[in-house]
Amino acid sequence: MCGHLDTVKSPKKAGSAGSAAYHHGDLRAALIRAATAIVRERGIDGFSLREAARRAGVSPAAPQHHFGDARGLLTALATEGFRMLGDALAAADSTAMDRDGRIRAQGRAYVAFALDHPAEFDTMWRCARIDTGDASYAAAAGRAFGLLKAAVAGTPLEDGERPAASPHAAPDPKAIACWSLVHGLARLALDGALGPAEAARGAIDGMLEPVLDCLAV
Repeated sequence: MCGHLDTVKSPKKAGSAGSAAYHHGDLRAALIRAATAIVRERGIDGFSLREAARRAGVSPAAPQHHFGDARGLLTALATEGFRMLGDALAAADSTAMDRDGRIRAQGRAYVAFALDHPAEFDTMWRCARIDTGDASYAAAAGRAFGLLKAAVAGTPLEDGERPAASPHAAPDPKAIACWSLVHGLARLALDGALGPAEAARGAIDGMLEPVLDCLAV
């Protein structure tokens, strides 16, 4: 059998049907799914590249071909998180009729994303564990934060545009205030400060609108 890193078969009992192999184009996605599951179960500090390879059914060396090291795979996970967050913010923004509605819709979408995708959300902000200079990461983060900035400024932003701004740049004070508010609520919910997951969703639904009312933006 060829030892190419993109074609590594999972161990199977002899004679078993449906022997799986990850071919070129599949392995990268499989490793990101494995990393997501590990971070959700163990937290980012419990993540290891070897465990991701084991769960994906490939050799320990296989992930290096696509990501280089653990930092590279976690950066890919964070990038995917920002892409999904950007999509959620864009969808929410498109349903609003005015500036206030855009800010509120994006705020609700931000918190919902964090609760629905805790592994990605946690990884997106762990700057010491990821490569924030990665071009794909910077583009995805810039798009997501650019959507928030545009809503706060009351200006349009065509989806697909790649603004230079990112959460790690010097942001607009009003945008940072809105971001801090919804990010703080999301973090409190994920950390259990607002009760179990479903209770937290209900608590946030009840408090987000009044909190936004108090924030003069």
